[in-house]
Amino acid sequence: MTTPVRVRFAPSPTGFLHIGGARTALFNWLYARRNNGVFILRIEDTDRDRSTDEYIEAIVEGMTWLRLDWDEGPYRQTDRFDVYRAYADRLIAEGKAYYCTCTPEELEERRQRALSANQPVAYDGRCRERIEKPAEPAAVRFRMPREGQTIVNDLIKGPITFENSVLEDMVIVRSDGTPTYNFVVVVDDIDMKITHVIRGDDHVNNTPKQIHIYQAFGWEVPAFAHLPMILGADKSRLSKRHGATSVTAYRDMGYLPDALVNYLVRLGWAHGDQEIFSREELIQCFSLEGVGASASVFNPEKLLWLNTQYIINSTPGALAEAVLPFLVKSGILAADSDVSMDWLGKAAYSLRERSRTLVEMATQMHYYLAADIAIDPKAREKHLTPESIQLLAEVRTMLAGLTDVSAAVVEPLVHEMAVAKGLKLGAIAQPLRVALTGGTASPGIFEVIEIMGKELVLQRLNRVIGG
Repeated sequence: MTTPVRVRFAPSPTGFLHIGGARTALFNWLYARRNNGVFILRIEDTDRDRSTDEYIEAIVEGMTWLRLDWDEGPYRQTDRFDVYRAYADRLIAEGKAYYCTCTPEELEERRQRALSANQPVAYDGRCRERIEKPAEPAAVRFRMPREGQTIVNDLIKGPITFENSVLEDMVIVRSDGTPTYNFVVVVDDIDMKITHVIRGDDHVNNTPKQIHIYQAFGWEVPAFAHLPMILGADKSRLSKRHGATSVTAYRDMGYLPDALVNYLVRLGWAHGDQEIFSREELIQCFSLEGVGASASVFNPEKLLWLNTQYIINSTPGALAEAVLPFLVKSGILAADSDVSMDWLGKAAYSLRERSRTLVEMATQMHYYLAADIAIDPKAREKHLTPESIQLLAEVRTMLAGLTDVSAAVVEPLVHEMAVAKGLKLGAIAQPLRVALTGGTASPGIFEVIEIMGKELVLQRLNRVIGG
């Protein structure tokens, strides 16, 4: 019987969910969904000085926005100290760990001596044969093998060999009783029956240490897949100087979650030449074999292009739901507004090919929603001449007599008016656009009239024409 796949995303809540962490979460989520497995969210908050509840909430918020739903958790390591203590006691009882009474000052003094003598600075093992628990405060160290090699058969990078002679007896429980990262990670993986560890390649050097702890408990070592890092355009590690790096920052800038997911999965993974994937396609196609071993470069322009494609291909209903918070935040729409979502969807849909982000879409929607608009001075001077205002007056009279101002009705009538006057359609359409939207660029003006509705259109024309 095949062991069911169980994977975990285990962020440290010392900051917001960033792009690299989100990609790691995504690859774990996809691997679980592709293999009908279990995706676990685990919060590694043993760093009490830097971990905060605010960051935990931000991580959960980012995961929820990206729709990376987890099957178990979120588990917090700070809730499991009794578990770690029991596992450490077992190692001590079996002679696989020991108490160490070396003080930080003593360790630093030896380290400096070793550096001066050009010798290895690893722990020298002087407490290695201690059996009894000392009376004074003591750390617990894991007894590492001193000979041979540890081979990590990485599913992405291939075999990686480490000499055991360079692996020092690491502290697994500090003298104050708090467990350390490399120890609790393994205990959690054992308790949660993790089968595959998919994480960033900054953890590669931790892996041989962790492998020995798995083996000390007689546990089958999980399969490891270390994801290459994400670089900025200058080929240095992605950081704030390259722009926004947190997931929620992209949400607030008006990116769609599916667009960011699509972009993140292509940072290091490929499936032929395909660029755009639905969630269902990603789950169907994803495999670790498709993940490259070299670093990926984060390209904000490519992400913006991808977001534009997702906006263009969204339904009116989806756009209405997505843009509404941005309309409220910008003050274009009141929070308690009873605006029709069907109408809002039509307005948003009309702007889909002109908006790269939801922020841009919300900004452009002001002329559909505002009681009044400002007209660009250059557009006014060029297009709202006395002659064109006379044409607009005739359009106003025509519209006032209609009960239906849909594009299908209005466009032929304006076209007939232009032909009768020997004018091109633009001679009427462009002044009409400036009067209704305040500028020279908008969706088709007859579509704009239909969405605005007769009452608002006449109000705008009255302000321009007067009388």
